[in-house]
Amino acid sequence: MSSSFDDRVLALAGIAQALQQVRRIAETGHSDAAVVHTAMDSVMRIDAPTPAAVYGDPRQLEPGQRLLRDYFRNQGKDELLPRLALAVMQLERRFVREDAAIAKVQAGVQRNAGLARELGDSAHPDVLAAMGGLYADTISQLKPRIMVQGNPHYLGQAGVVAEIRALLLAAVRSAVLWRQLGGSYWDFLFSRKGMLETIERQLRGGG
Repeated sequence: MSSSFDDRVLALAGIAQALQQVRRIAETGHSDAAVVHTAMDSVMRIDAPTPAAVYGDPRQLEPGQRLLRDYFRNQGKDELLPRLALAVMQLERRFVREDAAIAKVQAGVQRNAGLARELGDSAHPDVLAAMGGLYADTISQLKPRIMVQGNPHYLGQAGVVAEIRALLLAAVRSAVLWRQLGGSYWDFLFSRKGMLETIERQLRGGG
């Protein structure tokens, strides 16, 4: 298996675990702090040279890899998650054709990365609010717009909405990386077996 194929699996895991947190917080109002940190750090590492550098320790992607493994085995427990992932991939295709939106997102990310350094926390509520606002002002204006289903009680809370938007920004970032690494919808038709084997090997610590 080529290293680029391995890297594509990491990017897909980044999408999966960011969106799992979107689903979780939309339903419960709570998220996994470690996964949110990984997602926010990945957004801020715009110029990272490799996927490993984007996400940090590969073990931080294990939640996403386990999700992918379950879905590739047809054992996924949340039927809305694949639909959300498809919507993000479709939105990414639109986003990368919009130079003005790209420039605005890059400038906003750099600004928010400075805020994260000041606060010493990439997932600080103020950072999540800023990242969520950036998503709302840019990518969220493009079509198809992503509709997140969940508990109306939590979806009516500003902090929850901001965190969901920040995580959607992270998911789009991972989708951009996946495309840059050569990922396409054909992977899901013709490379499922290979991706599953790669995921299982990585989860075993085989690199």
